[in-house]
Amino acid sequence: VAVPHEGVVNRLAWMQGEFGLGASDRVLQKTPFGFDVSVWEFFWPLVEGAVLVVARPGGHRDPAYLAGLVQAQGVTVVHFVPSMLQIFLREPAAASCGGLRAVFCSGEALSAELRDQFLGVLDVPLHNLYGPTEASVDVTAWSCAAGEGPVVPIGRPVWNTRVFVLDAMLQPVPVGSVGELYLAGVQLARGYLGRADLSAERFVACPFGARGERMYRTGDVVRWRADGSLEYLSRADD
Repeated sequence: VAVPHEGVVNRLAWMQGEFGLGASDRVLQKTPFGFDVSVWEFFWPLVEGAVLVVARPGGHRDPAYLAGLVQAQGVTVVHFVPSMLQIFLREPAAASCGGLRAVFCSGEALSAELRDQFLGVLDVPLHNLYGPTEASVDVTAWSCAAGEGPVVPIGRPVWNTRVFVLDAMLQPVPVGSVGELYLAGVQLARGYLGRADLSAERFVACPFGARGERMYRTGDVVRWRADGSLEYLSRADD
């Protein structure tokens, strides 16, 4: 996926604007560099003058090691895919990671059960992020609260990003109705390198923007909630 520099910069600028890293922060880099989450783990602290704490190779799979590293290095910001967060919370030492000030989840659907389990173990803000590599990693975000409902929303768009919930005729659907999620804005990738056919299939003309503007067809089925946030339901090809 050919991701533009401005897309990554926008993604990092939004994260800094929302969560404000400072010189006293220490961000844990544990995602293998072949995965898109590693982009912000590497560059967000380096751009903002925070400390980058690098986990040992394979350490992202070891909850006891991670809990010990968070405590020993004074880590304040960390990311988990939900399945690994669930394993991490089973580690007794996880409850002692109270020095964290933000935990981010993405890569899989975050269940309400896991949200409440996390907030019962750690008094730390939990943020649910959503987005494909084709749109510079993350395009929506939601800050969680315990017991706020049976479904964790994927949230609202990040800066300079537009999201559309459309039917099969590319028409917007009403609040509460099911549709496919399309993305537009500065974070869109240029396409798939060397795959013009696949790029044309997934990156389509945007009927809601300027001439030549594109939008990305995610294949994700979602709906708008009354509060203006998005709720993920399933894949269109399930």
